Amino acid sequence: MLGLIFLPAFAAAEPERYELDPEHTTVAFTVQHVGYAATLGLFAEVEGGFVYDRETQELSDVEVTVATSSLETMNDARDQHVRSDDFLDVEAHPQMIFVADGGEPSDESTGTVAGELTLLGETRPLVLDVTLNKAAEYPFGHGRFTLGLSVRGNLSRSEWGMDYGVENGLVGDEVQLLIET
Repeated sequence: MLGLIFLPAFAAAEPERYELDPEHTTVAFTVQHVGYAATLGLFAEVEGGFVYDRETQELSDVEVTVATSSLETMNDARDQHVRSDDFLDVEAHPQMIFVADGGEPSDESTGTVAGELTLLGETRPLVLDVTLNKAAEYPFGHGRFTLGLSVRGNLSRSEWGMDYGVENGLVGDEVQLLIET
């Protein structure tokens, strides 16, 4: 899962390292619940970064780590269930990690990042759609050059062996990822 407000480690007319700003990053998801409505959840702990050249749009060294125990759906009983081995099994798998070593721009502000997501000890391909919302000096605080991104993707829980509730329709198989920074 990529995304977020990024702070460059150095400034130059060449590729720059951007670090995720956890205070301005939301990693969220929706999944159908009993067919009535989608449940919204988020992960409060995320870290990572990437290297990006704004002039050439070259992307590399993407790594985003999410603490699975930081799950929040605004319902304590559901949170405990989703953290259990029916879903995320946070005791055995405390992190999910997305890595990629490139992206494919569509135009000046959109593109895709094809990488791999490791979840529940399984690594599978995952493609994310990325929109660059804004690239400018941040108007508050640090004042450094910052990228604002919206990232979207879809995955099937069953591909990672997370099939609780899929067959009987209690919980959807498709998870929509939403990352804002």
